[in-house]
Amino acid sequence: MTSGATILVVDDDPAVRQALEINLGKAGFEVRLARAGEEALDLLREAPADVVLTDLMMPGMTGLEVLETVRHKWPDTQVVLMTGHGTVERAVEAMRMGAHDFIIKPVSRAELVAILQRALREKSLMERVEHLEAAAKERFGFEKMIGSTQVMQDLYEQVAAVAESDALVLLTGPTGTGKELLSHAIHYRSRRHGAALVQINCGALPSGLLESELFGHERGAFTGAVRQHLGKFEQADGGTLLLDEIGEMPLDTQVKLLRVLESGEFQRVGGSQTIKVDVRVVAATNRDLRVEVREGRFRKDLFYRLDVFQIEVPSLRSRRDDIPLLVDHFIQRHAHKHGKPAQGASEAALAPLLAHNWPGNVRELEHVVERAVILCSGSTITQFRLTDPVDDPSDDEDSILPEGSTIQEVLRERERELVVAALRAEKGIQARAARRLGVSRANLNYRIQKLGLVIKDIVYE
Repeated sequence: MTSGATILVVDDDPAVRQALEINLGKAGFEVRLARAGEEALDLLREAPADVVLTDLMMPGMTGLEVLETVRHKWPDTQVVLMTGHGTVERAVEAMRMGAHDFIIKPVSRAELVAILQRALREKSLMERVEHLEAAAKERFGFEKMIGSTQVMQDLYEQVAAVAESDALVLLTGPTGTGKELLSHAIHYRSRRHGAALVQINCGALPSGLLESELFGHERGAFTGAVRQHLGKFEQADGGTLLLDEIGEMPLDTQVKLLRVLESGEFQRVGGSQTIKVDVRVVAATNRDLRVEVREGRFRKDLFYRLDVFQIEVPSLRSRRDDIPLLVDHFIQRHAHKHGKPAQGASEAALAPLLAHNWPGNVRELEHVVERAVILCSGSTITQFRLTDPVDDPSDDEDSILPEGSTIQEVLRERERELVVAALRAEKGIQARAARRLGVSRANLNYRIQKLGLVIKDIVYE
């Protein structure tokens, strides 16, 4: 641990500097010397050190001032202070300010080396944590979301804006569009990225068990509760909690969730102690919660509490131009995973992918690409196997155009139906209707004009 590590010794006593240079050199450290705090800072500007070993009481800049400056400008550098018996209280104060440790003069070589080795281990651990955090951001962050279409650019802007806040986020969109990945991007771009990201599927558990998983339970709260259990809210304290498939949550659990969202407080199942947490909630659903509210399956007050910042994740068919980018990304990922030589796909192979309806969205596309990578024996994939959509027969008579109609007429009428439905659902608010349709606001405005629609007639008819 000592080999190659640089120690910057700061002391106004030349005899102390010389003794430390000799002893630390013998212990395997690279030693640099400074006679005063100002000189030490100059040396750090020239080249950083692993540990600054500074006297506490010096003329001019004191050891505490050196500590404060180093922690601010070189936060990866550890600081150890040397002090006399009469200044131990100030050394303890230095610990509160971020010093790694202090040692009382006269300095014992063995004790000092042990302290410096601990400081270096802590520095190494901090660097490892930073590396892992950077890797997590790289893996789950916003930058790993693939797409250059306008609808994805709009999505990136929304994520970047909301991630820096603590606002509740509601992610909506069809299954397989990447809502879980988006929740990770929000967390790892937020101030909470150093804390836990915890998730739970609200549709995977029955009501009683879901409540226990969310809020925890005390020992003996019910049959089988042999020990205290911390729920997801406590596990996510200081971080982010993803409530996946929140549209599946039972009504009785919705009531309890609303109380937590409003107060930040709850009690474990079978407990009486009130627990307060600081949790940022991101909820995700593939259901239309407005419909769920109208039909009595979702509480209106909870919906409005969750709908602070809604992001609609677009379906794959609404951003077909991103398919080649996604295919290339998945080929690289799965070729590495399976040790296959595939590097890309031919244009002929891509053509059916661009025409496919993708009911399973990006998840379905990834599975199609992974299968092709596994079967590919060369560098270029020449064919992708597409499965027929479930319950969507292609040879059904209903798929034939109505007699006397052209495809242009049918498409125009379908376009009109979709635009009208989106505007009506969003009460004429074009920005929200555009997000629902997966187009830009300018594109929606163009379609409204092309179709000759009048918004007030749509909303109030």
